Amino acid sequence: MKTPKKIQAKLKDRTQNNSLRTLPVSTNKIDFSSNDYLGFAISESIFNKTHQLLLDRNLKQNGATGSRLLSGNHELYQEVETQLCTFHNGESALLFNSGYDANIGFFSSVPQRGDVILYDEFIHASIRDGIGMSHAKSYKFKHNDLVDLQEKIQKLQQSNTIDQAIYIVTESVFSMDGDSPDLKALVQLCKAAQSYLVVDEAHALGVFGEYGQGLLHELNLEKEVFARIYTFGKALGCHGAVIVGSETLTSYLVNFSRSLIYTTGLSPHSVATIKIAYEELLQTKEIQRLRNNINSFQKATKNLNFIDGNAAIHCCVLSGNDNVKNVANILQGKGFQVKPILSPTVPKGKERLRFCLHSYNTETEIKAVINTLQTLQS
Repeated sequence: MKTPKKIQAKLKDRTQNNSLRTLPVSTNKIDFSSNDYLGFAISESIFNKTHQLLLDRNLKQNGATGSRLLSGNHELYQEVETQLCTFHNGESALLFNSGYDANIGFFSSVPQRGDVILYDEFIHASIRDGIGMSHAKSYKFKHNDLVDLQEKIQKLQQSNTIDQAIYIVTESVFSMDGDSPDLKALVQLCKAAQSYLVVDEAHALGVFGEYGQGLLHELNLEKEVFARIYTFGKALGCHGAVIVGSETLTSYLVNFSRSLIYTTGLSPHSVATIKIAYEELLQTKEIQRLRNNINSFQKATKNLNFIDGNAAIHCCVLSGNDNVKNVANILQGKGFQVKPILSPTVPKGKERLRFCLHSYNTETEIKAVINTLQTLQS
């Protein structure tokens, strides 16, 4: 069947810019690219415990059978939401099928017409898409720049619009940079402005906090945030997401969040895996192993062109799609699974190699990939 010319032209443009995406095949190279920070996705223990839980509960079904508002709200849902609410020190918790669904569902429904959303310019695509579906106005502020944010808040307040709610949106760890905002200062700014802070903790869960609760927990700021989004496809090694907030927020989302209402719920197996993965966080030694690897990597790359950050993501800026793809190909040829991040995913001129660290990366592997990178840049 013939393809519309506009679609053909966009693909041609990507090809000419050397930025055309294709779906890669999994390899057995040394993993410096996946989000499986703690190795939970490949944990036989979690797999076996999940299977046993389903057998013990006689939950022998493959799917949820419907949306949560119809037939899909099986018995594990509420049990796991209570578990996550306790773990994340929240008033209420609501499970979604994915981090994308959670962000789409929240931002498309919670901010109302006449409200304003101020979001970090590097915010995740799922949040941008949700904001695009909202009836609220939205403006970006410079990345992690609280001075720029405060100036934008002051301009909004000068308009003195009645009943205008202001939502401030950021991530505790940014997925394409691996850096973090000054969350303590941001909380104080939001308090002073009487605005509503929303924080996506996708890449902080399992990395920060006593048991991996996230960066907000580590900084004792959990109660200061209107809504927190935690996703399970990274350090938890499974699928789904949860929004933690007030009971009123949960009730509102159940009634108005279309990505929750109009989709089949997670299967019992998916929810059981979430339960077991969270239980594993309370006893695993993998979090400390990951932190040790992060410290080793930081020390070894301090003289290279890496973006500052204390999370599991570390990015080396190499300008130009051709350049960064060439270096990535050489690293992959030497057995290291390192991915290039190209424009337009990141700004032109800010293309980078993205290194994701894991608890199961060995000291030898870390030294080897850094030494290889240094050789290519010398």
